[in-house]
Amino acid sequence: MVVWTSAWLHGAVAADDVLDALQPWAESHEVRAADDELATRLDLPGPEDAPAGPAMLLAALRRAGAASGELALPVPGDARGLGGGGEFGKQAMRAGEAAVLPEPRIGLVPRTAAEGIIRWTAFDTGELPPAEHVPIGEAEHGMSSAMREAATALIELGVAKRRPGVREEIAETVASQPSATWPPEIPQRALRVLQRATEVAAILWVATEDAPGGALSASAMRGRTQALRPLFDSVRTARRAAVAEMVRELAQHADNH
Repeated sequence: MVVWTSAWLHGAVAADDVLDALQPWAESHEVRAADDELATRLDLPGPEDAPAGPAMLLAALRRAGAASGELALPVPGDARGLGGGGEFGKQAMRAGEAAVLPEPRIGLVPRTAAEGIIRWTAFDTGELPPAEHVPIGEAEHGMSSAMREAATALIELGVAKRRPGVREEIAETVASQPSATWPPEIPQRALRVLQRATEVAAILWVATEDAPGGALSASAMRGRTQALRPLFDSVRTARRAAVAEMVRELAQHADNH
């Protein structure tokens, strides 16, 4: 949503391209404003109205003065990209993800409304601090370093173990993700970092599903959680940095033309 909406706002793709790109994630996408005031400002359905389609959202964002989007991947203890509190922050934290349009102060939070349906709720974000800039090279290096440190820590704790079929489990987890398409002019390094983040996330998923994962005591299990936490953080940072690099490249390409 962040990358394709930004591409549309910069004139790099057509609205139909955005709608097609959303299809792998759900058969249907619908949009509502979180409150009547925002619904009136954006000319979108309110919380009690029948939802609209994403094409109506795109038009609303352009009218509101949106220029490009940012990705937020909040977790408890890390609310980067959300600013202060408020309903937007609460719902974004609950979802673990949000698309932020800084210029019109709009945040979009997705949730599964029913099987095959994702509902995007638009919130007024209020004043947001400038997005943290993490160079993509720094994010890529940070993820690699976190993997090495996590592996070393788990071995020292005695909770790392081999089990049959683990490589297949990781491959299946990666393959189960929707096959995303991307706009033209997307930098290959950003795509590579996103793919690597998906692979590392799959490793983490398998590692955390393997309860107790070789941990023979509560303290060892706590140690495993602490060892993996920086790696979870590095995956989120890498994803945000890759998306930010994509959006930056789209904006630069638009400016050059």
